[in-house]
Amino acid sequence: MKKIFQIILISFILIGCSSIDYSELTSPTSPTDDQISRILSLNLSYAESLNEANKIMNPDLAALVVKGLEARKVQEDTVNFQSEKVAEYIEKIKITNNNTIFTGPKISDTRKRGLLVNVDFQDYFLRGVINTSGEIEHQVHLSLKYTANQKRIYNSANYCDRWQGCSGGDKLDILLLSSNASNCESNFCDYNEKMSLNLSNDFLENSLDYGFSISFNSKRASNKIIISAPYLIAYLQVVK
Repeated sequence: MKKIFQIILISFILIGCSSIDYSELTSPTSPTDDQISRILSLNLSYAESLNEANKIMNPDLAALVVKGLEARKVQEDTVNFQSEKVAEYIEKIKITNNNTIFTGPKISDTRKRGLLVNVDFQDYFLRGVINTSGEIEHQVHLSLKYTANQKRIYNSANYCDRWQGCSGGDKLDILLLSSNASNCESNFCDYNEKMSLNLSNDFLENSLDYGFSISFNSKRASNKIIISAPYLIAYLQVVK
């Protein structure tokens, strides 16, 4: 009789265990996340949200919630800034030649060469051209102006990594569009070299999160250009 009672008791225990909803025993979020979600649901201003967080009795938890709210604010500001930049770039993209050529806004910057007073002037932009097959061909165009004792003759390019390192990677063929010299005095001239590099659609799509940078190279110097993520997003939104 005692043995039968033990069997019945074990059966009830097993049935009870099988009916427990274990999902309710483990919270998918931390106390910090719970408090942040609670405060955000109140639809308060940023200052009011921080004040609400500081009302939490546990000072360590309150500090973590404040830190989390600050991080979300930074993220939100970054997203809003990038959205504004994308809209700004979209407005500046030129569509010409019966809607077959898309030219992004020109980016201008300078690069100082070591301790010398001479400066390289860089102007560059993305351009998409719809070919006779209806496909879009992408290029980045670069114009370099510099003063030197001889022309550099740029002849290759290579992609840089996300941390702007440009020492590795395969050398890519570029197209030299024009090259001229002017204002020559003594041993120096003002040079202007214009070039382009073809870019694949896959490369551009894979660069949307961070943008990309490219180094254009000659035997005497190299010049790095940077296409930001907002610029690239705006360009692809228009050409697609």
